[in-house]
Amino acid sequence: MMNDDLKRQAAAMALTQVQPGMRLGLGTGSTAKIFVDLLGEKVAAGFDCICVPTSEFTGRQAASLGIKLSDLETLDRLDLTVDGADEIDPGLNLIKGAGGALLREKIVAASSDAMVVIADGSKLVETLGKFPLPIEVNRFGLGATQRSISDILTKHGAQGGLKLRQTPAGETFVTDGGHFILDASFGRISRPEALSRDLLDVAGVVQHGLFLKMCKTAYVATPDGVRTLSA
Repeated sequence: MMNDDLKRQAAAMALTQVQPGMRLGLGTGSTAKIFVDLLGEKVAAGFDCICVPTSEFTGRQAASLGIKLSDLETLDRLDLTVDGADEIDPGLNLIKGAGGALLREKIVAASSDAMVVIADGSKLVETLGKFPLPIEVNRFGLGATQRSISDILTKHGAQGGLKLRQTPAGETFVTDGGHFILDASFGRISRPEALSRDLLDVAGVVQHGLFLKMCKTAYVATPDGVRTLSA
């Protein structure tokens, strides 16, 4: 079965949790895009909800489907956020940020009563770290920030290097917030909580892609069906 088919199954399961009148956070990435498409079909049929997108891309997609949008200045809390993930460990800790929207994704998830993750089975791991960890950084002082992060990578036994993210055209990737992203290759993150603290202690680090104890439910689609995982 193709990954897109599995992603659609997971997205459809998450959609069953959405009730009329809900305030929703809409994630970013290939799986979240499918969820937004499915939600748009419900909205076209008369379903009522209001949503906060986690990226400019998702905002444009949702608006094109007639989904009502708002922001966190207008809405103080959200009922539910539905998003994808790059890795999911047995405790439903995540690595996110392949789409470059990790800062807004984390803000929206933290402003929600619940976060639901949708993914295919390839995202399940025993220990986080096989997927590079995105670290969003300020442009100012980039060299100093890189050196500080490199020291942290050494402290935590990272098995790979640190790369400034590039676009397919070879230009430096810039987030919606105007920041850069450094991708750190660990191989295995044995102490995610300590790593999170160490990274956030670096002055130039805006945020990182470790989403710890934020996800309550994950719908993971496999060829044998959709698994429901709960924290």
